Amino acid sequence: MISCGHIFCRKCILQWLKRQQTCPCCRTEVRGKLYVQMHKLKRKINRLQVKCPNEQNGCPALFPLLRSEEHAETCAFGLVACANGGCSAQVLRKDVEDHSQSCEYWSEMCHMGCGTLLTPANRDEHNCYMELKETYNKQLHKLRQKARRIESLSSQMSRQIQLLSEGLEGTPAAASTEEAE
Repeated sequence: MISCGHIFCRKCILQWLKRQQTCPCCRTEVRGKLYVQMHKLKRKINRLQVKCPNEQNGCPALFPLLRSEEHAETCAFGLVACANGGCSAQVLRKDVEDHSQSCEYWSEMCHMGCGTLLTPANRDEHNCYMELKETYNKQLHKLRQKARRIESLSSQMSRQIQLLSEGLEGTPAAASTEEAE
């Protein structure tokens, strides 16, 4: 309330008084700090029941004006941006999870640890067990091929060693035979 008796909210009258030192209603000059805060009026106003600003989205809530910011932060019918990078959709807070799962921009690393980046295109067909089994079988096949190659080389080397041994055993016998003659 200012000196002439008119009542305004604090924020509004302070903005007005920065520009003009008069009452916005009757133009009576206001000097210095001649306004009085109406604490009882403020409490009464803060207790007034108001509807949620998201009523048009379906929110049926009624609450004291004082709780409007608190309600707005958690209202299930408030619009929020989709958290998926690249998506510009605004969805109701209560529908964020459903939207996120069907959003074309959704992506997530497989929670089973296979390292696959899941997207809406591959999420339904993705099967870690089958993919890991397929990778395992490919690696097992390669290892078996290497083992066969090593086995083959080992047996070739054994034959060559045996032939060399036989050749070396035959050489001293031939040398002793020549000496005897």
